Amino acid sequence: MTSLPPCSVSAERGCSAGELAAWFGGDLSGDPERRGFGLAPLARAGERDIVFVANERHLAALGDSRAGIVLMGQDMMGPDASDLSRRSYVRVDNPHACFARLSTLLGTRRRFEPAIEPGAVIHPEAEVHPTARVCSGAWVGAGSRVGPDVYVGPGVFIGERVEIGGQGYLYPGCRILDEVRLGSEVILYPGAVVGGDGFGFAQDQGEWVKVEQLGTVIVGDRVEIGANSTVDRGALDDTVIGDGVKIDNLVHIAHNVTIGAHTAIAGCVGVAGSARIGSHCAIGGGAGILGHLEIADHVTILAMTLVTRSIREPGRYASGVPHQGARDWNRSLAALRRLGRREG
Repeated sequence: MTSLPPCSVSAERGCSAGELAAWFGGDLSGDPERRGFGLAPLARAGERDIVFVANERHLAALGDSRAGIVLMGQDMMGPDASDLSRRSYVRVDNPHACFARLSTLLGTRRRFEPAIEPGAVIHPEAEVHPTARVCSGAWVGAGSRVGPDVYVGPGVFIGERVEIGGQGYLYPGCRILDEVRLGSEVILYPGAVVGGDGFGFAQDQGEWVKVEQLGTVIVGDRVEIGANSTVDRGALDDTVIGDGVKIDNLVHIAHNVTIGAHTAIAGCVGVAGSARIGSHCAIGGGAGILGHLEIADHVTILAMTLVTRSIREPGRYASGVPHQGARDWNRSLAALRRLGRREG
């Protein structure tokens, strides 16, 4: 898929159906000059809006929509000839993905003007690119570097010797501790903590002795880390988050974990220390992965699954027990106990 040229797309200028077809390598039906200025769901779209149709349910709702430009799948039924007088269609391989790429260019949520606001604290030995914005209450420590077009929200803490690549967005209240390295286009949501100490202790005569965490966290490009999620620094080696990884809210990534590129992790997942997760994996909400395990590439772990041994082959894995009525569950549990007694 051809990348969209950001300089030619904006909420003010919009984009034409012809431009969309050219960028996405799609087939155009209708007026190529018809312009879209925003994105909307089918039900409330107007003639200046762009929508996407990805399934038969969407297609059924299209007839009542006033949308001006429609992104739709190549294999979907074509528009009626009379319909082309009021809107244009662009057929693409993946309409939802095209819609997502457009949303980053037509949306206005993360636009900002460069500035160092009053009340921001920047150490004299820190470097902040002139195109960045550092908001009031933010702290940038000694030896840290904030790259071009980075937004540092109110109350963000950036420790010492931190490196932040370009086009990042740090929401209010996130914390990036010493020596962490973030790639380009990284988004950290409120309350995210990257680079806190891992849970490392040695036992000695009934007491826990702290193991100093001497590694750091290396985060690749286009990574998102959700609200109140934590990524711990390594003990000796580094914790590594690959390019394109998406981490939901309330996720814990322990020390020395490695996550391969383009893996997605849903909310409330816990990954214990030194686990290695492959690329292009999907981990459902509430799943747990024990320490020192290896997960192959292209593995899907369903919600609430507890992974207790390494997964060497791609595929879908589950271990959660779906809910049922309390009386039924109690009967099932009693049967399992009887089965265990018989086997014993």
